[in-house]
Amino acid sequence: MEDKLELIAQKELNYNDELYKFVDFLNKTFKKKGFIFGITKKEDKAIISVYET
Repeated sequence: MEDKLELIAQKELNYNDELYKFVDFLNKTFKKKGFIFGITKKEDKAIISVYET
Protein backbone atom coordinates (compact mmCIF):
# COMPACT_ATOMS: atom_id res chain seq x y z
CA MET A 1 0.00 0.00 0.00
CA GLU A 2 1.35 3.42 -0.93
CA ASP A 3 1.73 6.17 1.64
CA LYS A 4 -0.10 9.28 0.51
CA LEU A 5 0.78 12.77 1.55
CA GLU A 6 -2.14 15.07 2.26
CA LEU A 7 -1.48 18.76 1.71
CA ILE A 8 -2.83 20.59 4.75
CA ALA A 9 -1.39 24.10 4.34
CA GLN A 10 0.66 26.36 2.07
CA LYS A 11 2.13 29.81 2.60
CA GLU A 12 3.87 32.09 0.09
CA LEU A 13 6.77 34.17 1.43
CA ASN A 14 9.55 36.31 0.06
CA TYR A 15 12.41 34.00 -0.91
CA ASN A 16 15.40 33.80 1.40
CA ASP A 17 18.30 31.31 1.23
CA GLU A 18 17.85 30.52 4.94
CA LEU A 19 14.34 29.11 4.40
CA TYR A 20 15.81 25.76 3.32
CA LYS A 21 17.52 25.44 6.70
CA PHE A 22 14.24 26.21 8.45
CA VAL A 23 12.32 23.61 6.42
CA ASP A 24 15.05 21.04 7.16
CA PHE A 25 14.74 21.84 10.88
CA LEU A 26 10.95 21.43 10.73
CA ASN A 27 11.26 18.08 8.94
CA LYS A 28 13.74 16.74 11.49
CA THR A 29 11.52 17.91 14.35
CA PHE A 30 8.08 16.84 13.13
CA LYS A 31 8.66 13.79 10.90
CA LYS A 32 7.90 11.35 13.73
CA LYS A 33 4.63 13.21 14.38
CA GLY A 34 3.49 12.60 10.80
CA PHE A 35 4.25 15.96 9.20
CA ILE A 36 6.49 16.71 6.23
CA PHE A 37 7.42 20.19 5.05
CA GLY A 38 8.37 21.23 1.55
CA ILE A 39 9.68 24.37 -0.12
CA THR A 40 9.36 25.48 -3.72
CA LYS A 41 11.00 28.53 -5.25
CA LYS A 42 8.85 30.48 -7.71
CA GLU A 43 10.66 33.56 -9.09
CA ASP A 44 11.41 35.70 -6.01
CA LYS A 45 8.88 33.89 -3.81
CA ALA A 46 9.02 30.70 -1.78
CA ILE A 47 6.05 28.44 -1.20
CA ILE A 48 6.19 26.48 2.05
CA SER A 49 3.94 23.40 2.07
CA VAL A 50 2.87 21.28 5.03
CA TYR A 51 1.86 17.66 4.44
CA GLU A 52 0.44 15.02 6.73
CA THR A 53 1.37 11.38 6.19
